[in-house]
Amino acid sequence: MAEDRPQLYLVTPPSFDLDSFAPQLARILDAQDVACLRLHMATQDTDAILRAGDALRELAHARDIPLVIADHVLMVERLGLDGVHLTDPGSGIRKLRDTMGADAIIGAHCGNLRHDGMAAGEAGADYIAFGPVGETLLGDGAHAERELFEWWSELIEVPVVAEGALTTALVESLAPVTDFFAIGPEIWGDEDPLARLRALIAPLD
Repeated sequence: MAEDRPQLYLVTPPSFDLDSFAPQLARILDAQDVACLRLHMATQDTDAILRAGDALRELAHARDIPLVIADHVLMVERLGLDGVHLTDPGSGIRKLRDTMGADAIIGAHCGNLRHDGMAAGEAGADYIAFGPVGETLLGDGAHAERELFEWWSELIEVPVVAEGALTTALVESLAPVTDFFAIGPEIWGDEDPLARLRALIAPLD
């Protein structure tokens, strides 16, 4: 079982206006302990991603928070980021580790598949994310059960991340068996994302 209080892993919205989002994000980073930040944009506009990466790197690194990017491996070095989060890790993690080096963060999202998580961890991933953990109409409806996190935290040393459709009840339930909560879509639609975040993670206090 995870012995320490789970840490917060913040995920950006899939799209945002940088001028308004940057100060909003800075407010949260100044008010809340955040262990890692993920730039996770839906756009394929390279310039937009590069602009966002530059701005968010400055915000994160000024606060000693590592910044990873979802999937765009080549942008890690270009933007001076700390690593990459793979939404579909496949079998390329070992080669990626050789390319990126030992210090780079490599995370792998493995849905609810125990075997995929183990394979990614053995290949060199720094953390494994399972999810969604809550009920959602997205995808095929499959989600990662608490039992998976219980098993992982008892037997596997690679840190585990719970993410996707989180609720206050799920945070309370999963807190003893996960190392991180990745939170993003749950808060960004709210008028006050910081207040929503604090309410969501209230069981951790």
